[in-house]
Amino acid sequence: MKLASLRNGTRDGRLVVVSRDLTRALDATYVAATMRAAIDDWAVAEPGLRALAATLEDGSADGAFAFDPSQALAPLPRSHQFVDASAFLNHGDIMERAYDLAIKKTPGMCILVPRQGDDFRGPRDDYEFPTAEDQCDFEGEFAVITDDVPMGATPKEALTHVKLVTILNDVSMRKHLFREISLGFGLVMAKPATIFAPVAVTPDELGEAWHDGRVLLDMQVHRNGEPFGHPNGRGMDWSFGELLAQLAYNRRLGAGMVLGSGTVSDRDYRNVGSACLAERRALEKLDSGESVTPFMQYGESLQFEVFGLDGQSVFGAIDTRLVPATPANA
Repeated sequence: MKLASLRNGTRDGRLVVVSRDLTRALDATYVAATMRAAIDDWAVAEPGLRALAATLEDGSADGAFAFDPSQALAPLPRSHQFVDASAFLNHGDIMERAYDLAIKKTPGMCILVPRQGDDFRGPRDDYEFPTAEDQCDFEGEFAVITDDVPMGATPKEALTHVKLVTILNDVSMRKHLFREISLGFGLVMAKPATIFAPVAVTPDELGEAWHDGRVLLDMQVHRNGEPFGHPNGRGMDWSFGELLAQLAYNRRLGAGMVLGSGTVSDRDYRNVGSACLAERRALEKLDSGESVTPFMQYGESLQFEVFGLDGQSVFGAIDTRLVPATPANA
């Protein structure tokens, strides 16, 4: 089942079911008005949403309409809790070697960073930022949305609470990153608003590509329409179940929790490239002593998409253009 939130003039939009081929949609507001409402009471909402999805696929749906990704908000437009992981050790290893970083780590535990959850951006929204001097970067990631996860859940138990899967572009401003890391208290200026795909899907929609809490598909990344990389999610060193169990060790996780995988990174980076500009720059530095690929500039665009085992787009495409921020008093 595929779900999206379409613009209707409110903060959270209206919930729709989307066809597997991403061409048609069906209003789902009589089952749950918003994605927030659906995830808050998933056990009640899911059967009705699946029934709508079935009618959309078999052609019997009344009121189906063309699905327009440009009208999509983030699938869950805002969340009380968004945590980003660094679950691909290959990415961290490359960055540490290139920049001689000494990142404190605890064996068996993944780095988890609390993030901003009140301003998720839609897949076709222009992305504003104040100045190109902030060194704008991108990071393609997989993400999950959960219902309530009890405190002390095991990885296996936690994985049963993953209700939706999607992808995101974790925009980063590299000028601020190392300074904030050195402070030891998390990332704020280095990590502005995050961009999401138009659609979130239930794990069963991924078929065999959803395995052991990982998405075993390529993250296709393009910069200005040109291929940048296609690393595979199978290289995730901690599964989503393990990450959620780590988070839930001493707390309950409320419904609507969003968890990012961290930058998708492939040990075969020589052949498949990267999902992150900083990773490519780090590899250039390791190879030649100098990073040459420039950071993002105004007017450039970024595309992220994942294709399933059947060759169809799973979550739809993120396709964002970077633009100057409009002054607040303009």
